This record gives sequence, C-alpha cells and structure tokens, in this order.
Amino acid sequence: MTDHLPLLEDTVARLAHPQRGILAADESEPTITKRFAALGIASTPETRRAWRSLLITTPGVAEYLSGVILFEETLDQRTDDGSPIVDALNALGIVPGIKVDRRTVALPFTEGEKVSQGLDDLGARMAAYRERGLRFAKWRSTFKVSDSLPSPRAIHANAEALARYAAHCQQEGVVPIVEPEVLIDGDYSIERGAEVTEAVLHRVFAALVEAGVILEAMVLKPNMVVAGKAGGTAPPDRVAEFTVRTCLRAVPAAVPTINFLSGGQSAAEATANLDAINRHADGRAPWALSFSFARALQGPAMAAWAGQASNRETAQEAFLDRARQNARARQGRWTPEPEQVS
Repeated sequence: MTDHLPLLEDTVARLAHPQRGILAADESEPTITKRFAALGIASTPETRRAWRSLLITTPGVAEYLSGVILFEETLDQRTDDGSPIVDALNALGIVPGIKVDRRTVALPFTEGEKVSQGLDDLGARMAAYRERGLRFAKWRSTFKVSDSLPSPRAIHANAEALARYAAHCQQEGVVPIVEPEVLIDGDYSIERGAEVTEAVLHRVFAALVEAGVILEAMVLKPNMVVAGKAGGTAPPDRVAEFTVRTCLRAVPAAVPTINFLSGGQSAAEATANLDAINRHADGRAPWALSFSFARALQGPAMAAWAGQASNRETAQEAFLDRARQNARARQGRWTPEPEQVS
C-alpha cells in the first residue's frame, strides 16, 4: 500500500466533484497543429500558449472544471498576465494533470495494431511532475475495431502498459487516469462496439488488479459505446443503454469516477450522450459518470477565436457555455438549446 494514499484520495475526491468534469487540453504539437490548420491558425509556441491561456483564464470556468490535463509543453508556459499555467490552475482550485504516454509503435504480428510507449523512465518523470505541482496523469491506449480486431495480443499488451503506468503513478502519489479508447473509426455496429469495449475493460481491470493498483485511487476514461463512424449514428438513448450496461458488467464498483472521452463526436452529440447516460443510470451506477472532453469542449471556442486576440472574449464565452452544458449533462440535467433540436 502506497504511503501517498491520503494524497491520492484527496485528488480523486476533487476530480470527482459532483458538478464538474475534466478538460483534456493535452494535445501534442502535431495534433494541435492539425486542429489549428483546419481553422487557418498558425501553430507556433506563442499561439499554442495564447490558446491554453485563453481556456484556463475563462472567467467562471472553475465552477465547471475539476481538472485540466496538460501537455508537456504547457508546463513551461504562462498565462497572459505572466503566471505559470500550473500555478494559475492551482490558484483557481482546478487540479492540474499531465499526459505521460508517448508515441505509439506497431505491435509485432498484428494487423497494424499499436501499443503506447513511455514506461521506461516513467517513475522518475512521475516524481518530477509531482514536485511541479501536478496531481494526476493520463495514459491513452487505443484499440482498432473490425470483425477480427482488436486481437487478444493487442488487448493484452495495452492493458499491461496501462496497469504498469497506473502503478508507477500511485507509487509517486499521482492519480492515474486510465484511458482505454475503442476507436470510433470503422464500420461496425453499436453491438460490436459494446462487445469490444467490454472485453477491453475486463482485461484492463484484471491487469490493474494484478499490478496492485488501488482502484479507489484512479479515474477511468473510456469511450462511450457507439457505432463506428461508417456504421451509423445511434441515438442518445441507445448509446446510454449500451454504455451503462457495459460499465456495469466490466467496471468494479470500487472505481470512484468514470470520465468519458468524446472520441470524435461533435460537441452537441457528446453532451447529449453524456446526459442520456446519466439519466439512464439513474441511481444504479456505483461510480460518478462525468466527462473528460477535448474537442467537444474546445471546438466551438477554437472556431470563435480563430487565432485572433480580438476574438478572445467571444471564444471564452463559447468555452464557458460548453463547460456549463456538460456540467449539467454530468448530472442528467441538460436541456438542448433551440438550435440543437432538429
């Protein structure tokens, strides 16, 4: 049992706040460059800093965010008023965290499946991150879906990596966000999505237990159960039915909070599905059912900003609105706005 258990428990309690969720602002440089390029925004150290500063200094956003996942570059960046971004988050009562998985590499003898890297020096990195005021971390593993994928080999390899990562985190007093993502790419039904997600979660939790990970001191960040992009869009009530059933079958009650990723859904879709999940669970879920969104929180605000300082206030209003809507959905209290009813 780690000596850091009180610290871990405090961090989890803050992340699982009943009216808040987690912002994923941990896009790597290639990823944020691609998103900027789609909107005609140049990706430079200054534009990336300005964007991240805009997000975390949005007036009132601390009411809806319990934590923010940062990318390594952000640790040395400052807000517009010169405050280190980590310090600014702590001052707002928002828990700062960090993405720690690195590039993915091909898994031998599979059909193009991959495994995430970054375990070799993770223990030392975790200790250094904690010294810098970071309280949680995130590791993402992805799973391709087809009639034959993911393979047992890919599920096993990625589950083992997630478990080793989580154990390193807890040993250093850092709460692990465990993110096994069943990718939305492909032509598969929601039933197939549920089958794969359940199999992945079963293996991940078996590996976590084998590694000695304290389930009460972690956060699960899975995909919602949906159909593949080419398989059609399921309505929110179907997404909720399959997602809640899958979690009840595969996620131990000891896990305090499930913070879903948006996984390629639009901002409106992700919010509607999160709301439906909470309404469907309706007291049956032993865990909190919250969000850890990236594009589904940032997308409208980034489009409003378009890299222009003059658009800052409008962009912050858009970001605050998305955060507020998802906080309501996290409680099963979201109401679609008129333009979203169609």
